[in-house]
Amino acid sequence: MSEIQIPDALRYSKEDEWVRAEGDRATIGVTDYAQQQLGDIVFIELPEVGRQIEAGEPFGVIESVKAVSDLFAPIGGEIVEVNQGLTEGPEAVNEDCYGDGWMIVVAPSDSGAIEALLDASAYGTHCQEREDQG
Repeated sequence: MSEIQIPDALRYSKEDEWVRAEGDRATIGVTDYAQQQLGDIVFIELPEVGRQIEAGEPFGVIESVKAVSDLFAPIGGEIVEVNQGLTEGPEAVNEDCYGDGWMIVVAPSDSGAIEALLDASAYGTHCQEREDQG
């Protein structure tokens, strides 16, 4: 497995999304592991602001030269912001998945849901186990 970045300050889902809690908002994107597996990102479809999402449900689509995949919400809540820059420049996910490549900002419906996600160490173990099986 090539070296992947897993920042300690974030929480992670087993579906390879990350969450950064910021007060009463949470920014969500895909992890470095996910973008490496996908390869060059060519298209991203994101939801409308104001939409309610539930944890575990698809909230958008990411397309690379290798595959088309659903984006799964790691937490539930109302979408309050969408990264419109990804429409014109989806490659930002490959270049800076934890920065400019963020996807949506959510007002969580359950603040405890973020803490229930994987921490960096547990997510790293999860990625390694998949590499070992695959």
